[in-house]
Amino acid sequence: MPAPKRRIPTRMNERAPTLSIVVPAYNEASRLPGTLVAIRDYFALQRVPDAEIEILVVDDGSTDATASLVREMMRELPSLRLIANGRNRGKGYSVRRGMLEARGPIALFTDADLSTPIDEWQKLNTAIQAGNDIAIGSRAMDRSLISVHQSRFREIAGIIFNGFVRLIVGLSFEDTQCGFKAFVLPRSRIVFEQQRIEEFGFDPEILFLAKRHGLRAVEVPVRWAHDSATKVRVVRDSLRMFEDLLYIRWNWLLGRYPKRGR
Repeated sequence: MPAPKRRIPTRMNERAPTLSIVVPAYNEASRLPGTLVAIRDYFALQRVPDAEIEILVVDDGSTDATASLVREMMRELPSLRLIANGRNRGKGYSVRRGMLEARGPIALFTDADLSTPIDEWQKLNTAIQAGNDIAIGSRAMDRSLISVHQSRFREIAGIIFNGFVRLIVGLSFEDTQCGFKAFVLPRSRIVFEQQRIEEFGFDPEILFLAKRHGLRAVEVPVRWAHDSATKVRVVRDSLRMFEDLLYIRWNWLLGRYPKRGR
């Protein structure tokens, strides 16, 4: 899969942001306005200038008003950018594209429903400032922080999947699937350049790549609330994600993840 081209600033005096926030979006016209306003209001409350933040909404071929809604909001949110995939490619592809186009030295990706509130970013930032290359939000480390739980069936499926993650790709994280992760760029850029999985199974792949390239990743407990409008279908997508774990292993055996500098 060829790497999407990285955006180059069009003006010589264009100021690069200090934080890029990537929001993958597929048919999110109903939830996205509240998410974007919440992000704007949080950083305004923290007295962070607009120029220091960029929000990249990656529209994954939505068939609703997602793209036009973002264009409208760009008038009042100068930090907002729209990236259009053209057709539906998957969450993994959208995160990858957003990360490769991010201009900030730190990039965070978050789900469009803000199931993890944006103010939990401070926890990840603290971990980054402590010297880690990657900080990933975790629901499993402290389940008392979950305000709305998934069904018991979904939770058990998640626990089983995590066991396969440990067994097949050798990752020791308690929760690889929380959609709230921060990366130091450009050290982590190679992770997304080598990423191949385009759908929901991309999280273990980017963490596997991070480990392979010697990046320091830490798991951080965060607040989280299940949204019943989630697009993850537990049976169908769990099977695909299991196949993706085997695909990661297969790619590694075939040498498709060359180490940095080789």
